[in-house]
Amino acid sequence: MRPVTILNKHLQMAKYKVSVAKGDGIGPEIMDAVISIFDAAKVDIEYEYVDMGKDVFLKGHSTGMTDEAERSIEANGILFKGPMETPKGKGMKSINVTARKVWSTFANKRRFQTLEGVETVYSKAGIPIDITIIRENIEGTYGGIEHLNTSDVALCRRFISRPGSAQVHRFAFELARRQGNKSVVCGHKANIMKVTDGMFLETFYEVAKDYPEIEAKDVIIDDLCMKLVVRPNDYEIVVLTNLQGDIVSDLCAGLVGGLGFAPSANIGERVSIFEAVHGTAPDIAGKNIANPTSLLLSGIMMLRHLGFYKEADSIENSLLYTLESGVHTGDFGDKSTPAKNTTEFAQEIIKNMGQLPTKTTPRRSPAMEYTWMKPVFPEKQPMLKSNITTKKTLVGADYFIESDELADEIAAKILPLIPEGFELQTISNRGTQVWPTGSILTECVNHYCMRIMAKGPEGTTQPAIFDIAKIITEHYYITSTEMLVNFGDLRGYSLVAGQ
Repeated sequence: MRPVTILNKHLQMAKYKVSVAKGDGIGPEIMDAVISIFDAAKVDIEYEYVDMGKDVFLKGHSTGMTDEAERSIEANGILFKGPMETPKGKGMKSINVTARKVWSTFANKRRFQTLEGVETVYSKAGIPIDITIIRENIEGTYGGIEHLNTSDVALCRRFISRPGSAQVHRFAFELARRQGNKSVVCGHKANIMKVTDGMFLETFYEVAKDYPEIEAKDVIIDDLCMKLVVRPNDYEIVVLTNLQGDIVSDLCAGLVGGLGFAPSANIGERVSIFEAVHGTAPDIAGKNIANPTSLLLSGIMMLRHLGFYKEADSIENSLLYTLESGVHTGDFGDKSTPAKNTTEFAQEIIKNMGQLPTKTTPRRSPAMEYTWMKPVFPEKQPMLKSNITTKKTLVGADYFIESDELADEIAAKILPLIPEGFELQTISNRGTQVWPTGSILTECVNHYCMRIMAKGPEGTTQPAIFDIAKIITEHYYITSTEMLVNFGDLRGYSLVAGQ
């Protein structure tokens, strides 16, 4: 048993405790299989089982977890979880997304490797794959801030922050340094989303300066998807924003045999979550035929995170040996040989403990000192800040309005009402300029944006912005308002198409 440095004033523990949520559907049976393998490898962990998932939702817990579960996870700092279901059509947030965001697990790490015995088009072609996708886990589209602005128009806010981007980029470069990778690639859409993805990309290169031995490259996300399919062995570590990372990680799972072979770790400063990313498969739940490989690989990542390198290597090498021996569950492998059920598959891995794979390189963790410690509870919510200090100048505002009128009619009403020192610069619809110039072929919906700017370089004030809003409301319903700000010489807002 390893000694543990106790930093959490709420804890007095002599050994590792891990909070375990078995999950829904096939979750309990694959979790039991994985725990049996850990026990056979004599992993010295105490499991604290907690209630999370669909049944907890249905009992009235809106977060999908009990208060006891939340306390356990925050105290232990580690959650090992099976697949979970969020009830559909009841307005509840995904428990998986909620858990990642509430505990600030800012980096999602998924490693996709060619596995002997798991046949894919790439394994048939002799193309080895070993790609790690690092996905920003807190921000982006998954902020989930949405509004119905009119009966026809819904709006989603996408948050990208400089400190949040720096966190995930630094994690990617640190991982590359530990693993001996030669390059880190940033996938992005900064050619279109110049402010949000632009900040993500800019921060990537700022962080890269601290890792001169690692090549830093970037690629536009659509081009990346094509290249991953055509030449997946060109990539080692790819870091992406939240939604883009979600999509690309599933794409990479397809390269190596599917989500059943995709481990996942959500890493935070104080809490980390290790989970299976595939679904709950209710159609086969309780039949003891599910493939536990994804959850087992996630558990192996957890063991290395905790410092159980020897045990992790032993289990992973046994898994690799078992796979290359032709042992398989019903969802993969040679269909001419009998499939093993979940329990039998786990027992084969246990039986092969101590064996090394012969067709692939055995896994050997790099020699590292054990450094993981229990989380420290902060006195207050941490505030992430960058060290950038530039002059901020308010230069105008975008006023989003609901209207069935044409842009020329809107401009005719508003122009005479604009105070001295301001100008109506443009009116746009769905991000395309329709006034003062525009195409008669541009189709519009009942949601316009009027951009009203201060004429002088000194800018304006918020009271003046709201005074203009009051004037506009005499004619139109304002659905939202966005301040337009310059940060030094940097324009803090995008232009509309055609402006």
